[in-house]
Amino acid sequence: MRKILTAERTTLVLLVACATLICGLPLMLLFKTGLTSEAGLDLAPLTDAIQSRSVQRALWHSVESSLLSAFFATLLGTGLALLIGLTDIRAKGLLVFLILLPMMIPPHVTAIAWIQALGPASPVLRMLGIAPELGSTHPLYSREGLVLLLTLQHSPLVFLLVRAALRSFPRELSDAARVSGASAIYMLRRITLPLLGPSLLAGFALAFVAALGNFGINALIGIPARYTTLPVLVWRRLASFGPDVLPNVAVISVILALVALAAILLQSLLQRRMRASLIGLPQDPLAFSLGSTRKFVELALWAFVAMVLLLPAASLMATALVRTYGIDLSLSTITIENFEEVLWRQSVTVRAFFNSTVIAGLAAGVIALISLFTAYFLAHKLAGKRRLAGLALTQAEIAFAVPGLVMSIAFILAFIRPLPVVNVSLYGTLWIIFLAYVSVFLAVGLKPVAAAFLQMDGSLEDAAKVSGAKYLYRMRRIFAPLTAPAAASGAILVFLTAYNEVTVSALLWSTGNETIGTAIFNYEDGGYTTLAAAMSVVVVAATILVMIAMNGLAKRVPAGTIPWKD
Repeated sequence: MRKILTAERTTLVLLVACATLICGLPLMLLFKTGLTSEAGLDLAPLTDAIQSRSVQRALWHSVESSLLSAFFATLLGTGLALLIGLTDIRAKGLLVFLILLPMMIPPHVTAIAWIQALGPASPVLRMLGIAPELGSTHPLYSREGLVLLLTLQHSPLVFLLVRAALRSFPRELSDAARVSGASAIYMLRRITLPLLGPSLLAGFALAFVAALGNFGINALIGIPARYTTLPVLVWRRLASFGPDVLPNVAVISVILALVALAAILLQSLLQRRMRASLIGLPQDPLAFSLGSTRKFVELALWAFVAMVLLLPAASLMATALVRTYGIDLSLSTITIENFEEVLWRQSVTVRAFFNSTVIAGLAAGVIALISLFTAYFLAHKLAGKRRLAGLALTQAEIAFAVPGLVMSIAFILAFIRPLPVVNVSLYGTLWIIFLAYVSVFLAVGLKPVAAAFLQMDGSLEDAAKVSGAKYLYRMRRIFAPLTAPAAASGAILVFLTAYNEVTVSALLWSTGNETIGTAIFNYEDGGYTTLAAAMSVVVVAATILVMIAMNGLAKRVPAGTIPWKD
């Protein structure tokens, strides 16, 4: 085996050390705190926690709501992907953009919008005269309401996975079936769906884990519905500030982490059994003609998109335009005071926008840089390099699979004490949130770059080495330009996700270090509904503008740079 050059060895060691510090070490401390005592490994705290009625109830609620919402999200996301990917409906690009939009909107904003859209005080429903009676129970404050919002939030994840799988199918499969006289329904049942099996399973697992760790919807819907899940239980316990609060929430976080990891492991095992080898180049699948039913299908599809997007958006805007929640919207009651309050008078909101922009942007840039070097070693021919890089990738994937609230507890345990040597504490600063973002979202940015490296011909590096190009020169002049679109795609997804999130920062923020997500959640939790609505409208508008601006750049940047564009 050839000796690894100094620059390569140094880079690889730094990558593994970085992944261990921000991904592996916090989780190890979490499990150590939750599963050990002075005598060593001790499962008694875990046993006691599982025997607690409140933990049992929260665990059941988490598993139940996650399974139900993942099932319905898989059905909905797959149906939309098949409809858009395999038929001749029009305006597919716009439909894809609109279907993916809820995925970019923060879950707690989704919850606030639907609460205001369907409640007795809904300005839109009151204006139409169909609002529930004042004083009646909100229809969303139930298990079914929680499952509905989780389904709407996570079905775009399944849609994205299934649509990508459809586009990777060789065209020969469809051609051969059509030549043999197979109908569209027969092809769907006997060819398409069986081949989509691994993707459907991956989508279900992703939706399950996302719902399991979702904090915003679980808190805003679950608390009034008295349907407490594990993330909400952790948040409540940590807010109690008791003497044993950290060990207590660490044990509950371990339970949540074990459920998530078990789901990912089961998915991986089942996918290996279901995997099928496909021969041929991927091409656009056949567009089956809907014939005379196309107009009705398009009408139903656009009606669904309008219901999912316009009803909550209109209610959110209507609430933001009145002085007090519950007042009917009219020319005499309309006001922009709430927008003036959150944008100009409330220093916390201005600070939150600045903080989120800075740390989400920094996290996206750092992840893109780490992904470039890590993916290079993952695709390397030498097994030693690949194994070390694989160790970094594994830690990043576990950190992403574990619910964000669990990672928050892990980071509190890891950084609550001052750092050795420098004697500086990151706890209570913006930097702990930044590190948590890098840890949780590293796998998101790494996956597309790793895929780009695997598609490259190994002769590129061989030719560069023969020409005398050193490691850093090869990275700068060859691999960085070639993988820039994939790195940019991952960075965009990381920025949009981190910019609006609340699950990771819910337990890490402090006064002066608020994020957009925590500011909106605190407004709603504190009863300032109109201010929460106004800030949510601003956030949604900013997200849409960013996505539209990215769409406008699609023709000027390499293919694959914009995540939701082909």
